Amino acid sequence: MAKLDAVFFDIDDTLFPTTEFARSARQNAVRAMIEAGLDLPEALVWAELEEVIAEFSSNYEHHFDHLLKRLRRPHLERLNKALVVAAGVAAYHDTKFREIAPFPDVPELLRDLKRSGVIVGIITHGLTVKQAEKLLRLRLLPHLTQEAIFISEQVGISKPNPKLYSTALATLTLAPSRVMYVGDNPIHDVAPPQSVGMVTCWSSRAARRSLKETGVAADHEVADFGELRTILRERYALDV
Repeated sequence: MAKLDAVFFDIDDTLFPTTEFARSARQNAVRAMIEAGLDLPEALVWAELEEVIAEFSSNYEHHFDHLLKRLRRPHLERLNKALVVAAGVAAYHDTKFREIAPFPDVPELLRDLKRSGVIVGIITHGLTVKQAEKLLRLRLLPHLTQEAIFISEQVGISKPNPKLYSTALATLTLAPSRVMYVGDNPIHDVAPPQSVGMVTCWSSRAARRSLKETGVAADHEVADFGELRTILRERYALDV
């Protein structure tokens, strides 16, 4: 039976429903901005915000500022734009404080994995502070191996560059064939770790692209972490 020394996870749409959460937080922000004086239809503001995010990426820090630059209307000229932006930012963060949570089966599996003696790590793409904050707010840090957390900005290598995964392996002196990576994105989370010899597991429950449409094949596919637990127990003899 194959053995594993470590299991690494992606964060976004793997440990918690990032896309769903972000949409809720941004919708609350749009409504708060309208309440603060942005006198335009919600659907129009939302559509423009989606364009801003698509053009500048989800990690950009000035979405709402650009949104107001694009929503030029004569009746908004006297609007205090700083207050409108602040309303949006506050509503976004209020949603984050109130609603962010892991998938229900995540904490228990991570806890049991750590108890089993394997390294439980993170390899994630994004800004260092943002990704670290997610782990803290999701209350997952106690279930992780601290030295096994790798964030692309912190490492200086971005997904889907396989070097991000190779760096994690080299840092912890791990053999690729004895390490599993679990993620939702076939292009970022399956193909790159697979190319360096890692065992790959595609998590489908919040995935925006399927393995079939990308032509990528994972070693394992799971719809939830109950299925992952079964694979870890039956295929790799882990006590989880």
